[in-house]
Order: sequence, then structure tokens, then C-alpha cells
Amino acid sequence: MKLWLPFVKSAPTVAVVRLAGTIAAASRGSAALNDAGLAPMLERAFRRKKPAAVALVINSPGGSPAQSSLISARIRRLAEEHEIPVYAFVEDVAASGGYYLASAADEIWVDQHSIVGSIGVISAGFGFQDLIARHGVERRVYTAGKSKSMLDPFQQEKPEDIARLKALQEQIHEGFIDHVKARRGARLADDDDLFTGEVWVGAKATEVGLADGVGHLVPKMKERFGDKVRFVPYGMRRSLFQRIGSQVFGGLTAELEERALWARYGL
Repeated sequence: MKLWLPFVKSAPTVAVVRLAGTIAAASRGSAALNDAGLAPMLERAFRRKKPAAVALVINSPGGSPAQSSLISARIRRLAEEHEIPVYAFVEDVAASGGYYLASAADEIWVDQHSIVGSIGVISAGFGFQDLIARHGVERRVYTAGKSKSMLDPFQQEKPEDIARLKALQEQIHEGFIDHVKARRGARLADDDDLFTGEVWVGAKATEVGLADGVGHLVPKMKERFGDKVRFVPYGMRRSLFQRIGSQVFGGLTAELEERALWARYGL
């Protein structure tokens, strides 16, 4: 039993929220990071017992631009509503959408080996037109609207489809850049490679302004809030079906896509 004494100030707490994995819209059995899945956890972290700060522990190679934006917007909204500072601590990687999440924090701290950045947009796929032709398969597509079959993987690529895709990517890329500039401001260096999809490691990320320094969760929070600071971890609540569903129903394609995201950074 804990004895409560009036007028005795309790130790400050830091809510620790772990954001690990690829970022994607929810699907059956999915363990991916998405706004709908993270919302209850984030709400509890910011609202419960008024923490001194919220620490985001991030390890993500990225994924969906929309989900990255939705999660980041929720973090900022809660931080401003409750007037709570947010600190991000990067483990292996915070790249692409993972860096989008990190930049929702007021400060970003990295390990000396953390990979940070990749501010860009990528689309990848396969072309099967030669494969089906070799096996005598005829592709039949009927559309109302000339762009409905854009980038059909079973048909030859069309220059107009590629141009359209690149135009869409440019719009998303501009939104990503605007977000980083708004969050990092004058801390960003005048570096031509900053928004090209390039990545930096450890202290180099600090030199270009993508991080505030090399530092780890516990010592950094003790430095800010004292040695008696308490850490309250928050994780996603997943049902038994969700815990095993991604293995049973996730599908080979989804698994390969996730592995490809991590593989870009040698992980």
C-alpha cells in the first residue's frame, strides 16, 4: 500500500510510447503502425495522470504517407491540447515515414548508429506482361475512365502512366518536406541532399539538423526531469487473433514488402 501525503510533490513521470514496425493501413491480422490502431494508446499516454513528457521510441523504415501524416497530426494535437513536450528517441532507423513520425516530436535524439532521413517518396512493383504472354494468357481490361487501369502490372508500361505517378509522388514529397520544415525550422542545415531521400547516421544527422543530438531515453529524461523520474510504458493492445493473425493471414506479398522496406537500410 502506498501512503499518500498531502503537500508532498510526487516524482515526475514520462509516458513511453513505442512506435516500431512498418506504417500501413489496418488489415486483418496486421501488426503495422496506423492511426486507428495507435489512437487509444496515444490518448492514454497524453491524458493519464498528466505526464511531464511523452517519449516516442521509434524504430520504423516507413510506409504509408497518409498514415504517417495522420499519426503525426494526432501526436501534435494531443501535445498542444495538454501542453506536454514530446521527445523522440530513434533506435535502428527512423526513415521515410518513420522520420515523419519522429519529426512530430519537439526534439529528436538518436543512437550513434541510428539511420535517419530518407525524406522522399518511392513506389515499386512488378511487370508480368511477358510472363502471361509466354503462357498464352490474354489480359482483358474494360474501364470507364482512361486512367482507371493506370500501371496495370499485366500490361506494358505507358509513358503517360509513369508521368502521372511521378506527379502524384511530387505532391506527396512536397507535403513531407513542408512537414519537416515546419517541425525542424531553423535547425535544418542548408544542405542540397536534405530532401533527396538521402540518409544520415548518428551524429551526422545532427549536423544537418534532422536530429538534436546523440542521446538515449533514460539518461536524457533524467537529465531533464531529475533522477527520480518514473517511466510509464504504453503499448498497443492486440487481441490473440491480431497477435497470430499476421502470421496466418498476412500473406507472402505483405511480408516481402515489409522485408524490402527494412532491407533498404541494411536491416
